[in-house]
Amino acid sequence: MVDEHVKLVPIANVGRIMKQILPPTAKISKEAKETMQECASEFISFVTGEASDKCHKENRRTVNGDDICWALSSLGFDNYAEVMLRYLYKLRDFERVRANQNKLAPLEINVMERVQRRRFN
Repeated sequence: MVDEHVKLVPIANVGRIMKQILPPTAKISKEAKETMQECASEFISFVTGEASDKCHKENRRTVNGDDICWALSSLGFDNYAEVMLRYLYKLRDFERVRANQNKLAPLEINVMERVQRRRFN
């Protein structure tokens, strides 16, 4: 059983993820969902606790994505850390592009939209 202080991942989310992985005809018991909920919640607490300790030692108050990747790696989950780091870099690139697009003047956006319409129509 999970400690009282550990917050649980919503069981609906756990069930949805389980359904996506299993064959469409598979049945998932309530007990299986609850067990996975406890495991996932404990794993998240374990990793974020390690990341939080690192931040505390560095006199920082905010845990970021790099800290989570570091924690995964330091806890022996290198495969997860590598995938998460790639995702984190892609996310940052996407946010950078979106921020630059938001800085464009409305006239420039209209010109870009017209060019794109010509390409795809």
